Amino acid sequence: MINKNFIVICLSSTIAAFPPMAVVLLGGIITSQIMLLDSLATLPMTLMIIGIAISAPIASRFMSIWGRQKGFLFSSILSSFALILCSIAIYNENFYTFALGNLLIGSSQAFIHQYRFAASESVPKEYIPRSISIILLLGIISALLSSNFAEYFKDYFPDNLFLGSYIFLSITAIIPFFILLFYDDNQNIKSKSNFHFETVISLLKNFKILQSIISAGFGYFTMAIIMTATPLHMHLVNKFTLFETSIVIQLHVIGMFLPSLFSGDLIKKFGNTNIIYAGVIILFCSIAINTLFDFYYSYMLGLILLGIGWNFLFVSGSSLLVVSYEEKDKFTAQGLNDFIVFSTQGIGSLSAGFLLYFSNWTVINIICIPLLIIVVLVSFFASQNT
Repeated sequence: MINKNFIVICLSSTIAAFPPMAVVLLGGIITSQIMLLDSLATLPMTLMIIGIAISAPIASRFMSIWGRQKGFLFSSILSSFALILCSIAIYNENFYTFALGNLLIGSSQAFIHQYRFAASESVPKEYIPRSISIILLLGIISALLSSNFAEYFKDYFPDNLFLGSYIFLSITAIIPFFILLFYDDNQNIKSKSNFHFETVISLLKNFKILQSIISAGFGYFTMAIIMTATPLHMHLVNKFTLFETSIVIQLHVIGMFLPSLFSGDLIKKFGNTNIIYAGVIILFCSIAINTLFDFYYSYMLGLILLGIGWNFLFVSGSSLLVVSYEEKDKFTAQGLNDFIVFSTQGIGSLSAGFLLYFSNWTVINIICIPLLIIVVLVSFFASQNT
């Protein structure tokens, strides 16, 4: 399974995934400092998610024409440029430049999310689930390193808090460019995949592809809406401290990525559909705990299970997609998948605050139940039609 391309992908993807954590950790604080409006604190993360969603088809199209290597090289340059824009915005206290920088970070991440597909293409078919799991597992390393770097360099320029963090991250963002020079792009550029409406309809008629997109998409929606609402509900409504709330979110992130140690092997042994069923059951358990109990450790357990359930659905959906399309349609299928999946993530994140304000925590959890039932039904019909 291990080869030069896979090693290059692992190293590059780990470093390339630094910027999103900076946006999550620092974006809201910086926005509040510049605009003096806490109501806009979630806008940087929102813009990053929008950038991912609208750029996903573009990233796939780019790589279908010029290849994986050039796509990842471009994303490294774009990511570094976006972080430099954010640095300039922090120095000049210009919110609009900062907003543009976060949107472009999302655009670069649309390319970077293609690393999991590149990893699956660099290994034999039987190792596809494990390769995707490893790329997700490396997300823990990315999160830990980037958050520590951001904290270490935040006071480097005393008059501009966090300026040092973004300048340092802009430097790290260009490192994958040089690692990727060792990547062997074996794609036949002449066999381009054209993004036609008829192709999209044809792909969506494939039950396995539909199953993969719905599983990953609805899993992402469930994870995003509950995760985004959790700190708001815990800290603002139930008056838990920021430290207590942050511990729950950190354990949730570990729950998202740590199962990648074994989820790929479970898929290989039991199949994608069975692991999707298991992921749905785990998410149902998370929702039950969140709605039936209301104490600190119930939030902790509920959010850990939320992360594990998301991992099962996302890894299974991604690996199922890779083995369900024809080679000529792979970039169209991957672009379509990421556009839908990350759009649902964006909808979940954006709607969390709104629903929490106009309804309550219980409604946010219950609203996910019919979506998970749809995942089960589509998976059942897909298994019956193959």
